[in-house]
Amino acid sequence: MNTNSYESIFSQWHATTILCVRKKNQVVVAGDGQVSMGDTVIKSNAQKVRRLAGGEVITGFAGATADAFTLFERLEAKLEQFPGQLTRSCVELAKDWRTDRYLRRLEALMAVADKDVSLIVSGNGDVLEPEDGIIGIGSGGNYALSAARAIIDREDLDCEAVAKKSMEIAAGICVYTNNNIVIEKLGDK
Repeated sequence: MNTNSYESIFSQWHATTILCVRKKNQVVVAGDGQVSMGDTVIKSNAQKVRRLAGGEVITGFAGATADAFTLFERLEAKLEQFPGQLTRSCVELAKDWRTDRYLRRLEALMAVADKDVSLIVSGNGDVLEPEDGIIGIGSGGNYALSAARAIIDREDLDCEAVAKKSMEIAAGICVYTNNNIVIEKLGDK
């Protein structure tokens, strides 16, 4: 795997869409349910989004499932080590991911959010915070990201509605994304 840049990692993921949207006092992470092997749909209702740190952190993954579970466990341990410090926990995970011989082989990207910050975490050691609070990863990530950016300012749509509509648009474009959308939300109603 070429690990020279975020784009090289991003371009290798096919078979999922994860979207993180932050609007007003809310943040949501949404993921589709499709698992594909090549051009075959293996499962349509996979759970790619989960809560960590007693429900205070939401994360979604794009990439190999077993690798993602390993990363969820590692991030959970970092969150226990540095409670209430999502950015520091993610930086520590990224350092381990980049330098540990075993972890270096893990092929995944993570979108991670709490009430204050949204981050992309990669095996390159990247911990990136988008300036607009919107993250899209996976094969349909750019479609969902574009849709979310186009409708984020609509007053009639709350954070969850923006994510749902954007994921539906991505599912209509990306063959590796379906409409079995799981959304986890933090923040005010």
